[in-house]
Amino acid sequence: MQSYPCAERLTLVEQVHGCDVADPYRRLEDPTATQTQRWLRDQDELWLTYAASLTSRFGWKNHVRRLSDVSSVSTPVWRGDRCFTLRREAGQQHAVLYVDETPLIDPKQLDPSGLTTLDAWQPSPDGTKLAFQLSRGGDERSSLSVLDIASGQVVDGPIDGCRYSPVAWLPDSATFYYVRFRQVRRHRVGDPDDLTLLADEASYGLEISADGRWLTICTANDVWLADLTTDVPPRHLPQPATTIMSVAPDGRLYVVTAQDSPTGRICVGDPAEPTVWRDYIRPDKPLTGLAILDDVVLVSTTDEIAVHERESGRLHTTLALPGHGSVGALSAHGNRAWFSYTDSVTPPTVYCYDAGSDSTTARGGGGASEAKVQKLVTRSGVELHVIGEPGPRPTLLYGYGGFGQSLTPTYSAFALAWVEAGGTFVTATVRGDGSSHHAGTRHNKQNVFDDFIAAAEHLIADGWTTADQLAICGESNGGLLTAAALTQRPELFAAAVCSAPLTDMVRYELSGLGERWTGEYGTVQDADDFKNLLSYSPYHRVTDGVKYPAVLLTAFGNDTRVDPLHARKMCAALQHATAGSRPVLLRFEPDAGHTTGGISLAADMLAFVADQTGLDR
Repeated sequence: MQSYPCAERLTLVEQVHGCDVADPYRRLEDPTATQTQRWLRDQDELWLTYAASLTSRFGWKNHVRRLSDVSSVSTPVWRGDRCFTLRREAGQQHAVLYVDETPLIDPKQLDPSGLTTLDAWQPSPDGTKLAFQLSRGGDERSSLSVLDIASGQVVDGPIDGCRYSPVAWLPDSATFYYVRFRQVRRHRVGDPDDLTLLADEASYGLEISADGRWLTICTANDVWLADLTTDVPPRHLPQPATTIMSVAPDGRLYVVTAQDSPTGRICVGDPAEPTVWRDYIRPDKPLTGLAILDDVVLVSTTDEIAVHERESGRLHTTLALPGHGSVGALSAHGNRAWFSYTDSVTPPTVYCYDAGSDSTTARGGGGASEAKVQKLVTRSGVELHVIGEPGPRPTLLYGYGGFGQSLTPTYSAFALAWVEAGGTFVTATVRGDGSSHHAGTRHNKQNVFDDFIAAAEHLIADGWTTADQLAICGESNGGLLTAAALTQRPELFAAAVCSAPLTDMVRYELSGLGERWTGEYGTVQDADDFKNLLSYSPYHRVTDGVKYPAVLLTAFGNDTRVDPLHARKMCAALQHATAGSRPVLLRFEPDAGHTTGGISLAADMLAFVADQTGLDR
């Protein structure tokens, strides 16, 4: 049996809604405690000793780096006569923001350590200024500044408290609405005093009409419309599941709603009567984007783009795509639109559609792997996107299962490195993803885990892999998914990677961004929600004497979304409980954030899984 670092096991049991809840590793929640720091040092030594035994580790790193070294360019954003794009050349750590052909913001030049990231940017309507947001060390605590593009000088900021803040410029290019400390505010460049428009804290989205009259404000559950030519407060609109996308230059209100349409429908109306609209376009697949051109409207779904007549909404044509992949964000300028396309073997490529000539041309990207791709459906209806050859062979099953995030086919150096080494990579689309979001939230959360387990059972039953060759992997909410799967059905898996996972669902609201996620998981304050959370909470399901698969938990010291305490507590619980011979390890990066793991992390994860499933490089 493996010998593990000692973590004090408390007899702590608390009463929550009449239930006894044990929390033996509560002290590991405090990262400053001497005991925690000593335990982390011992875990680091354990991981490094194991990692040193992985002779293929550096080969994986080179393989992932080679597949990652592809040039990329974003869809362009036009403001005035200026064109803004993000570009990343092969070998660059961070993309660089360009205006026309001139570099404007290069994170690596700002910080040679590579720890500074450009989180968001929004040019002013006339293209003379740029609002941009930077964070450092992967903490995602963005500060906002304003750049004068002609001089290259910062003329305002940094303004803190702007995490995930949208920016909606007024036509004067001197004033914008934004979100600071989760409040909607109006800011004039150079003025230290903001005007607060909505003071209730929430995660807000903002859209403003081209003429600057109409401001739409949305959260996951609410929508407001403000007429900025009056002093009337924003009007709250009662429609559930509705997002007002924009008021177009033609004066029409464009609305996207899930009411009476599981895939979403587009309606139009008069912003003066924002609760009255008529059907405009009804896609037959989940709606992902809308671009309004001079003569036509483009509507993107998960895997296609349809062109509709601007006035009537009638379908004109469907754009031919290179394969069965994913369509990225749409951007429009005049009578042209740009979009990106990617699939499991093709790096993102930008295309331009010209409505005048009704033609589409590629504007960068390209190059593809020859790996075999196919789609399977389990007997219970779970879709599996498979890259690789039939088995049985070492297989890596990936999932997310939450927040409505769609796991459509995208290029992944991580997945392709595994496949090119002889493995099979499978992505499971489970309830909680995309249009099935509601079926995987709150009291329906177990559906997510059931679907993922069904995917594993299908792969084994149909001969793609065996339990001794099957590994599972997930990140963030996907880390919760893999942790739940390995505690509910440990015999199905040889290995599991839980990256930045949530594991203690009884206390998840008390750290990171947990208090913002009660719509997804529920709240412990509600007795029914609590019982549901406790029923699947991975930390609380760990049971002494069970032969758990090999487990690698990864955590990051600057992660402000999911506190590393979840990984620490889960690691200690599994190390104490497992009766198996497979290792339980913690890989901790003190200076990284939720999304900054990079090539080294990918290589270590692949090396770990290959070692446990028998994949030889």
